[in-house]
Amino acid sequence: MPDLVVLGVVSGEPERPEVAYLRDIVPATADLLQMAAPLAPMEVFRLAGRCAQDRCVHFNDSKCSLATRIVEMLPEVTAGLPPCTIRQTCRWYGQEGRAACHRCPQIVTLDVETGDLRQRVAGATMSPQDRPDGHC
Repeated sequence: MPDLVVLGVVSGEPERPEVAYLRDIVPATADLLQMAAPLAPMEVFRLAGRCAQDRCVHFNDSKCSLATRIVEMLPEVTAGLPPCTIRQTCRWYGQEGRAACHRCPQIVTLDVETGDLRQRVAGATMSPQDRPDGHC
């Protein structure tokens, strides 16, 4: 993915992950991602990139259905806005506003301990025909 950056580092418990946000924009270089070994980089880093729009299974009718599900289904985990290096260009913030930011610290790139709710938010338990965006 071009322009991929590290938004933060995953901390907390596997069943309750929390992102510790970085204060500066840090490109997700191959050397940096290798520092996660022996874990997968997506288990250690919260990654962010440009919205892929129509190339993404979560994009439908000019909106990110993932951002909508996050806001509708997950609880707020912070009252204030977390420090964020991408807010000005963030699809979720642009679409859902502060409500997305209040839930963002619990979202990780790869959730190895995904529970039922988190699977439903991610769209993992929907069959392709039941997905709101109609993609596999």
